[in-house]
Amino acid sequence: MGIIGWLIIGAAAGWIASLITGNDKRMGAGMNVLVGVLGGFIGGLVMTLAGGYGITGFNLYSLIVATIGAIILLLIVNAVRGKSRQR
Repeated sequence: MGIIGWLIIGAAAGWIASLITGNDKRMGAGMNVLVGVLGGFIGGLVMTLAGGYGITGFNLYSLIVATIGAIILLLIVNAVRGKSRQR
């Protein structure tokens, strides 16, 4: 998958993950792409460790894997930010 495919999948996955985790109001388009691309790597790693396949190309399965990874990333970010605000 080329860079354009990564950017499109990343943008969609980041946006979906930000809606699910409640971060949509705080994130712009660039941050959605960044979170989605990083989520693709995280989701691919998680799926590989679970015995499945990571990102397989420009398809729905890859979007789901990237979205799962982006959700994991945003949950970790939310947990760290939430703890630092309480101090």
